[in-house]
Amino acid sequence: MTGSDVSPADSPSVSPAPSPSLAAGTSAFRLAYVPGVTPAKWVRVWKERLPDVPLTLLAVTPPEAFGALRDGAADAGLVRLPVDGDDLSAIPLYTETTVVVVPKDHLFAEVEEIWASDLADELVLHPLDDTLGWEQPPGRAANERPETTADAIELVAAGVGLLALPQSLARLHHRKDLTYRTLNDVPQSRVALSWPAADEAPDLVEEFIGIVRGRTVNSTRGRRAEAQKGQKQPKKEQKPGRSAKPGGGARTGGRPAAAGKGGAKSGGKGGAKAGGKGGARSGGAGGAGRGKGGKPRGRS
Repeated sequence: MTGSDVSPADSPSVSPAPSPSLAAGTSAFRLAYVPGVTPAKWVRVWKERLPDVPLTLLAVTPPEAFGALRDGAADAGLVRLPVDGDDLSAIPLYTETTVVVVPKDHLFAEVEEIWASDLADELVLHPLDDTLGWEQPPGRAANERPETTADAIELVAAGVGLLALPQSLARLHHRKDLTYRTLNDVPQSRVALSWPAADEAPDLVEEFIGIVRGRTVNSTRGRRAEAQKGQKQPKKEQKPGRSAKPGGGARTGGRPAAAGKGGAKSGGKGGAKAGGKGGARSGGAGGAGRGKGGKPRGRS
């Protein structure tokens, strides 16, 4: 198990994993992760949102991951499902594509993807640290199982068999003399965030859950939101309303303003005139002003 401290000012540096006794008194957040998982994008968000809380990365093997959570060496971990026990909580994050690693001069290198049935006549290696969870891969089984995925990669490079694994692990163990192709009709590996089960997740764990789930900085969950509870939020400044221009509306004289088509205008040309010709007549017959040609105006 190896660790690195991630802080806003410093680049990641290798450091030993903190002991459980040290963990009890530290405010750092310790995140374990298994091979193939890359927490970099979430670490960047953490540094932006919680610059005062250092984040320590712990590189662990799949068998070590759950033990690190149980003995307190890590606060949370990016692991591969399934979780081996009810004492750990987990939320799935994503599912990986399964690929098969082959030599570059292999027939499978000529195609984009293959199917499990295509491996029937091939020797397919099954390392002891396999992450796909199958009892037996398709194809012919080797006499002995390699100890690790890295050992299996060496055998493929030597021309001894093929290897099926998650795409991230194929990239991690990349070699110039090997390539990989998508493998269909086989199990896939699911990556999850896991932490010790509790009625409520610790504050820093809740913060990281919010980050991996894409919550915004103003989410109602987590330490930041709790700290902001009860604080008065500044009121937004209200823009002053437009004041009416002096003399707006119906004019009392001069050239008429655009006060609505056919609207009443006091004393303006073509408007409703007090006693004038064609306007609403004061005391005139019918009361309704008649326009040009004596036709009544429509009702407004």
